[in-house]
Amino acid sequence: MWPWGHLAAAYLVYVAYSRIRYRHRPTEATAILVALGSQLPDLIDKPLAWTLAVLPAGRSLAHSLLVLGPLLAAAYLFARRRDRALDRETRREGARAPLVVAVGIGAVVHSLTDALYPAIEGEFAALAFLAWPAADLPPPTDTQSFIGQFAQMALTPEFAFELLLVALALAVWARQDYPGLDTVRVVSARLVRGVTDAGP
Repeated sequence: MWPWGHLAAAYLVYVAYSRIRYRHRPTEATAILVALGSQLPDLIDKPLAWTLAVLPAGRSLAHSLLVLGPLLAAAYLFARRRDRALDRETRREGARAPLVVAVGIGAVVHSLTDALYPAIEGEFAALAFLAWPAADLPPPTDTQSFIGQFAQMALTPEFAFELLLVALALAVWARQDYPGLDTVRVVSARLVRGVTDAGP
């Protein structure tokens, strides 16, 4: 799945979770973190596999549920402990655990959506990355570079499906008053100001 498909799917799943768990829309922070989490497996695995040749494939370490599960569980338990300590010290509700959940949902949805097309096509050997390193990965068949991946972009049924997913996610995001957009604007303005200030 393309980065925008991962982002759209993760945001929609997180919106449903947030509605069920908290009965409100995502916050500025959780919207940003679910977006980051939705890209995290590729940001870790692909450079380590394609550029540094440390990992066997662009879907391995950070795509594996055997790795993600324990790491996210440990991060959540640590965050819950810190939140409880904050509750006792300041009598305010701690906010670390919901942030870990947002990143975790983004990352797990990324892995599951990468498994979607192979599962539909019955290519179950291609799902081995979900259980890496316990399962052996098949030899890579795709282009091992970001530029090569984007050069192969074509209007396939899968691509069209992802565009529809993005349109739905954008409609939901707009209905919720664009959580996270203010933060992106502030950070972008600071980056632009930093670049212009550092110029000749």
